[in-house]
Amino acid sequence: MRIAFLGATSQIAKDLALSFCEQSGHELVLYARRPEAVSQWLASVDLPKRCTVHEFSAFTVTENFDAIFNFVGVGNPAHAASMGASIFDLTLQFDELALNYLRKHTGCRYIFLSSGAAYGSNFNTPVDATSSATIAINHLQPQDWYSVAKLHAECRHRSLADMSIVDIRIFNYFSHTQDMEARFLITDIARSIRDGTVFKTSAEYMARDFIGPDDFYQLINSILNSPCMNAVLDCYSKAPIDKPTLLAAMQVHFDLRYELVKSSSGINATGNKPYYYSVNKRAAEFGYSPALSSLECIEKELRMFMKENDRGK
Repeated sequence: MRIAFLGATSQIAKDLALSFCEQSGHELVLYARRPEAVSQWLASVDLPKRCTVHEFSAFTVTENFDAIFNFVGVGNPAHAASMGASIFDLTLQFDELALNYLRKHTGCRYIFLSSGAAYGSNFNTPVDATSSATIAINHLQPQDWYSVAKLHAECRHRSLADMSIVDIRIFNYFSHTQDMEARFLITDIARSIRDGTVFKTSAEYMARDFIGPDDFYQLINSILNSPCMNAVLDCYSKAPIDKPTLLAAMQVHFDLRYELVKSSSGINATGNKPYYYSVNKRAAEFGYSPALSSLECIEKELRMFMKENDRGK
C-alpha cells in the first residue's frame, strides 16, 4: 500500500509510522507543517530514507494513495485549552483536504483520528454502543470546542456513506515516546517516577483504558485488511484500570511515591470524565483482539521510558 500521513509530527503518527516501517512493506509519505522536524526524527530512529517527507502544500489529488491517515489535531490538553475555538478551523481544513482527495479517488481509504471526547461530557459510566453524545447546547463552554469539532467531523463522515472512511475514537493512548511534559495523569506519574518526586493527585475516583503502540498498530491493520467501509470504532485494551489500582501498581513496580490531596493540579481541558473509556467492542468484528491490558501497556511503555532516560544520563 501507498499511505499518506497528514500531521506526521503527531507522536501517535510517529509511533504508527515506526510500526509500519518495522513490520510492513507499505510506502509511507509523511506530510507536516514542519517537514524538517519529521526528517530529523526519521534520522534519529535510523530510517532517514524509509519514508518520503513533504510540506502539506505538496499533498494534491494527482498523487496516488491507497489510504490517508489524518492525525492533525491536538494531543496536549494545555494546547487544546490555549487553541480555543480555532480547533474548529484546524479540524475542518485538513478534513476537507482528505475528503477532496476521496472525491477524486473513490477507492482510497480515509482513517480519521477522532477522540472519545466526541461523546461529549457524560462519562459517569463507560460509553457503549448505545451511548449518545451529550452536549450542553445552551451552555457551551471552552472545554466543549474540541469535543464538538470531533463530533462535527464524524457527522460529516457518516453523511458520506459511499466513501471509505473510518473514524477511530482514541480515549487514552500511552507510549514511551510521547511528550512526558504534557499534563495527563499518566505523564504526571511518569515524571514523578523519573524525577523521584512525590506525585500529588486528587482522591477523586477515575477509570481509564489505555491503548499503546502495539495494539494501535494491530487495530489499524485490522481496518486495512477489512473490506472498505464507512464506520466508527472505539479504541480499547484487554482491560481498563482505575486510579487506585494504577497508583498501587506504580508504587510496587516503579517505587512511585504519591499523596492524595483535595484538588488536582492537572489541566482539565475537556471536562471531568470519571469513566473515560468505552466498552463498545465493534472493532472485534474486523479482527481486532488487543494483546495488552491498560496496566500491561503502561508498565511496558514506562519500562522503556525509564530505560531510555537512564541511557541518556
